[in-house]
Amino acid sequence: MGVERFEETTFAKLISEGSLEIGDGYRAKNEELGGDGLIFLRAGHVTDTHIDFNGVERFHAERDPSVRSKLARAGDAVITTKGNSTGRTAFVSHAMPPFVYSPHLSYWRSQNSGWIEGGFLHYWSKGSEFTNQLAGMKASTDMAPYLSLVDQRRLHISLPAIAEQRAIAQILGTLDDKIELTRRLSVTLEAIARALFKSWFVDFDPVRARAEGRDPGLPKPLADLFPARLIDSELGQIPEGWEVRSLDQIARFVNGLALQKYPPTDDRSLPVIKIAQLRSGRADGADRASADLDPDYVVTDGDILFSWSGSLECVLWAGGPGALNQHLFKVTSSHYPRWLCYFGVHHHLDDFRHIAAGKATTMGHIQRHHLSDAKIAVPAKSIPPAIDQQISVAFESLWKRERESCTLAALRDTLLPKLISGEIRIADAERVVTQNRSC
Repeated sequence: MGVERFEETTFAKLISEGSLEIGDGYRAKNEELGGDGLIFLRAGHVTDTHIDFNGVERFHAERDPSVRSKLARAGDAVITTKGNSTGRTAFVSHAMPPFVYSPHLSYWRSQNSGWIEGGFLHYWSKGSEFTNQLAGMKASTDMAPYLSLVDQRRLHISLPAIAEQRAIAQILGTLDDKIELTRRLSVTLEAIARALFKSWFVDFDPVRARAEGRDPGLPKPLADLFPARLIDSELGQIPEGWEVRSLDQIARFVNGLALQKYPPTDDRSLPVIKIAQLRSGRADGADRASADLDPDYVVTDGDILFSWSGSLECVLWAGGPGALNQHLFKVTSSHYPRWLCYFGVHHHLDDFRHIAAGKATTMGHIQRHHLSDAKIAVPAKSIPPAIDQQISVAFESLWKRERESCTLAALRDTLLPKLISGEIRIADAERVVTQNRSC
């Protein structure tokens, strides 16, 4: 038996009763931006999972008093209202920096905590009651998707009792908090591993320090593994005893298959990992292909995937087993650490993107010879285990933490529609979350 529900109401009624406020953003002029004042949040910074503050613009500080009427508040539900991303939603937490909404964002703000909970409103926007109404609005026009304030006032919503709303927001919010914490930790760990790779294998900081008689800032046993002299090479100066190797000498780049030629058989199949799945990190709703592929073309968690055409990306896959589609490389090596392959590709990724952007075709790409042209310096024999371990510890935890996030997100996405619709009780959902705390 589900939770007891109120009769369906509308945003317009909630607004007229003083329980809900909705609004849009501030129309900033170019000359108002470029300072160090309040953040101006554009719709592109609202992702499918969180608000991304990287690269945001800011107002000139003297404009702050004039734009505060459009300042976000903790507890707001945020929704994108124009373009292909219309309907993407996020939640404003207390931990976020102050920001001002842009015109392509709307906010839904609870005005009376006895009637509607902001956290519940955010999760309701990800359920079928809202998404079905949004789809109907999109289908009713030939213009680019746009969700006006008038359209928002017409929305219908089914509200459980306020205690139920708070409990639902608490359960789903706990999962989202853990997902976000894991994401931020992964970002930190990758930054650490990337910084070590750049310092040791690009800038050669320990070698330069030893050559100049300076302290490398490393434990002596580790510092002694680096040479004390630089020599000339085709890359410029590199550590003595090291050699220049191309990416395709360090790693094996296995190109995917045209998987429409390998349809599922005997009810056994794998999701097809294409560029879209690579970018989202998940295989939900993907096409299916035969599970009886050569292992080279089967993707597993922890694999390095590199899209060499279209949107060039290099990621550590953590979305479960899949089939490797054409236009993707699976990057492996039997002689070098996986982190060297991953960061080696990333070291040249901007160059690869520049090459792809210069192609006179609709889908830019790189070719095999570009992998041969892309080079880095490595020890001539092998990377000492102690150096390998310093980077591997952080690197190998990345995909494991991403896998943890995927598991938690799947649990949240399973519980969300059932909680919003009242299909399961709060106590049952709490029990499921408790059982998965070890994720």
